Amino acid sequence: MDRRTFIQNTGIIGGAAMLPLYGFSEFNQPKFKLGYQLYSIRDAMEKNPLKTLKALKAMGYQDFETYGFDDQKGMFYGYTAGEFNSILNDLELTVSSGHFGFSPFLDQSDDALKHFVNRCIDGAKAVNSKYITWPFNAPEQRNLETFKAMPHKLNLIGEQVTKAGLGFAYHNHGYEFDDLGGTSGFDIIINETDPNLVKLQMDMYWVLHAGKKTPKQLIEEQPGRYVMWHIKDMDKITRDYSELGNGSINYHEILPDPKKSGLEFFYLEQGGNYAENSKKSASDSALYFKEELQKYL
Repeated sequence: MDRRTFIQNTGIIGGAAMLPLYGFSEFNQPKFKLGYQLYSIRDAMEKNPLKTLKALKAMGYQDFETYGFDDQKGMFYGYTAGEFNSILNDLELTVSSGHFGFSPFLDQSDDALKHFVNRCIDGAKAVNSKYITWPFNAPEQRNLETFKAMPHKLNLIGEQVTKAGLGFAYHNHGYEFDDLGGTSGFDIIINETDPNLVKLQMDMYWVLHAGKKTPKQLIEEQPGRYVMWHIKDMDKITRDYSELGNGSINYHEILPDPKKSGLEFFYLEQGGNYAENSKKSASDSALYFKEELQKYL
């Protein structure tokens, strides 16, 4: 660097140092990226993934959670994992987590599960995801016998995923909180899995829908373990999904402390019951979040 360039650069730096801190955008940047679970807009993703991702970016979304990975073909939304990753890079978007189809492997051998997990790891790494997430149990698997068998499977997955350099998490619905003779599926999972191998993704809608505990209470019981959140609203009449701000959940009051939670990523979500259509719902929820809730994170 010549002397003139050095003086010019230091002059810029010196002048900038005299500006108030709020003049720098980096000081105004939220700590977390605005995330969206792509299942919320699955109709549009099935028709035109690229156009949909561009539209979501324009709404302010920066990070996503995938669903529907084709492990046999190694594909996301009709693209190879490499192609999908190139699209994300070109759009300057990220995928921090994915929901993968573990449920059928509850009834299969550990070896079959391990082979499936390897394919999930390959897919997740190809798009630079940080987490592989267990999304749900099939309806016939929501019973005491199945929940008693789950910790072994979850620990097995967690160990394999962790050794691969990724994180593994379990996503709750409401059925885990149902009484199963003095216990619940959720109690079994959190008490009989290794917290270093099996993290948790809290779906706040389903926690409140079940009505047994609040998000804050759950985090008090397992601090640092809830590395991801799903944030969605509840219809005031039907208790179905709703756009953020249109429903009955007062997130101003119920949002937990992200630091105590161990939060790394969060995703807005709406699985259906759109006021108009999935794209409008995504836009409305993003706007409400940025205006009303982003200040808490």
